[in-house]
Amino acid sequence: MRIRTVDAFTDRPFAGNPAAVVLLEDGPFPGDDRLQRLAAELNLSETAYAHPLPDDPGADWALRWFTPRTEVDMCGHATLATAHVLHADGRARGRVRFRARCGVLTAVTAPDGTVTLDFPTAPLSPVPVPEGLAAALGAKVLSAHDTGPHVGDLVAELPDAQTVRELAPDAAALERLPHRGVIVTARAGTDDADHDFVSRFFGPAVGIPEDPVTGSAHTALAPFWSPRLGRDTLTGRQLSARGGLVRTTLRGERTELAGRAVTMLDAELRAEF
Repeated sequence: MRIRTVDAFTDRPFAGNPAAVVLLEDGPFPGDDRLQRLAAELNLSETAYAHPLPDDPGADWALRWFTPRTEVDMCGHATLATAHVLHADGRARGRVRFRARCGVLTAVTAPDGTVTLDFPTAPLSPVPVPEGLAAALGAKVLSAHDTGPHVGDLVAELPDAQTVRELAPDAAALERLPHRGVIVTARAGTDDADHDFVSRFFGPAVGIPEDPVTGSAHTALAPFWSPRLGRDTLTGRQLSARGGLVRTTLRGERTELAGRAVTMLDAELRAEF
C-alpha cells in the first residue's frame, strides 16, 4: 500500500501541516479498526483515506480522516493534501469532488498548484466563556463562539496577536472541555502585511496537542473575521511552530480555503493492512 506524506497550506518543505494520504483502489473502506491503527502508527494530525466512486453522479472519491485517536467529521489540510496527490498522479484534473461525513466537498487545483477547497461555513454561535478556559489558556478571553456539529470546536478571541503567539496552555485542562478543540484567534498586528488575523488550534481531546495548520478551523474563522474586517476574502496565519497561511473567501453558507502543498514522502506499507 502506497502512503504519501504531504505538507499542506505551505509552498515550502518542513512547514504547513503534514498529512498522510492513502488512495485505495476499491471500495468500501476497510474496517474502522484497521484505518485507526494505521493512523495511530503514522502519528500525524490526520491520515486521509480515499477511494474512487465510479457509480456516484454526485462525487468522484469517498474521503475519510483519522487522527491518531479518532475519526473526525471534517478536515481541511488532509483534503487539500489528497487533492494535491490526485492532481500529481494525473487522477484528477481541475475539480475533484469528495463525499465525506460532512457532505460533498470540492477541491479545484489551479495550474500553479494552488488548491481551493469549498467547505460548509461553520454556523457560529456566541456562548459564554466557559469556566476555566482563561486559566487553561493562561490568557484573557474576550469572547467565545461555538462552531456547530461538523467542526465541533470553540473559538476563543484573545486580545492581540502576541498573546496568541506566546500561549503555553494547559493541555489536560483543555482536554476536559466539551469540544473537539479550541481555536484561539486575534487580529493581525499592525506590522503583519501578509495576513489579516492569526490563530492557533489545540485539540488534545482528539490526540492533537497542537495542530500546525487547521483548515476546518478557518471555516469558523472566516465568518468570525470577515464581518469585523469588512472583507469577504482574508488571509489567516496559523502561529504554530511550523506555521502556514490559509486564504479564506466567505460565500454565505460556503467558505473557500486556498493554499499550496508539497509532497514530502512517498512510501510503501510493508506490513499486512
